[in-house]
Amino acid sequence: MTVYGFHASHEQVPPADLLAAAVRAEEAGFGAAMCSDHFSPWSVRQGESGFAWSWLGAALQATDRIPFGVVNAPGQRYHPAIVAQAVGTLAAMYPGRFWAALGSGEASNEHITGDRWPRKDVRNARLRECVDIVRALLRGEEVSHDGLVTVDRARLWTLPETVPPLIGAACSEATAAWCADWADGLITVNAPHERLRRIVDAYRSAGGSGPLRLQVHLSWDPDPDTALAVAHDQWRTNVHGPQVSWDLDTAELFDGVSEHVTPERVAEAVNVSADLGQHTAWLQEYADLGFDTVMLHHVGREQTAFIDAFGDKVLPRLDAAPAGPVRAEDVR
Repeated sequence: MTVYGFHASHEQVPPADLLAAAVRAEEAGFGAAMCSDHFSPWSVRQGESGFAWSWLGAALQATDRIPFGVVNAPGQRYHPAIVAQAVGTLAAMYPGRFWAALGSGEASNEHITGDRWPRKDVRNARLRECVDIVRALLRGEEVSHDGLVTVDRARLWTLPETVPPLIGAACSEATAAWCADWADGLITVNAPHERLRRIVDAYRSAGGSGPLRLQVHLSWDPDPDTALAVAHDQWRTNVHGPQVSWDLDTAELFDGVSEHVTPERVAEAVNVSADLGQHTAWLQEYADLGFDTVMLHHVGREQTAFIDAFGDKVLPRLDAAPAGPVRAEDVR
């Protein structure tokens, strides 16, 4: 059975409003939650970018049962020892309710350090170093490391009883296969079904055995024109594939390259419909592809109507599993 969760987009919604939305989502029957971790939004129109780790502590405290995750990029903006400390503290305070997905990042968030933005192969190598460092620290080891990142005699003094899952974030078959070597599971974003099958197959064929998570971008409104207009306004900067999404470094540049993106093009990347039955069918299809958790991201800035409608009309019609603890030993 699949868990259906709520994605909290810090790029679009002020953190206090996003916290209220997460609480409302749990009350509406969503079985999990996750959030982005950005320094910059994708568009000037989105206009927000709260600090994920402050918000996660508040969100875990404000909710009762649902697990939370975050997609994080250690290595440039974040030193891996700091990521390990943040993960370890949340996992110690909220056992079984926290996981982190680790990826190689985007220039729009990482350029703020002033360091050079590396090639993709270098970013992957740096990420792998960071993963090993984070895992060792969460096991209670003292870590020193000299490589693409440097660590000097780091040790976590506050440790969780159980090391939480570290998930691999992948948008391509090659990255999915690479994640199989180190990740406790895989998370990707919605794409045409054949592409998703190839990503899943690449992870499984390379030996990946952990749970599969999917973030689904959607837009719903009772009025179909409004649903499409909201998606076009808020998410047209996000229809571009790798290289563009990885390497552009400001919201203004994303707006510039997206100036002529049509609503129809956005509807190829976002599930847009006024029909809740259609949304239900789309979500069930993702579950049928083998995804254990499907995270719903309504790309509008206003979340209440979406949460209420999907909690009342969509989630009850899906073959949904209740929320449960997330533990690394269950998925490796």
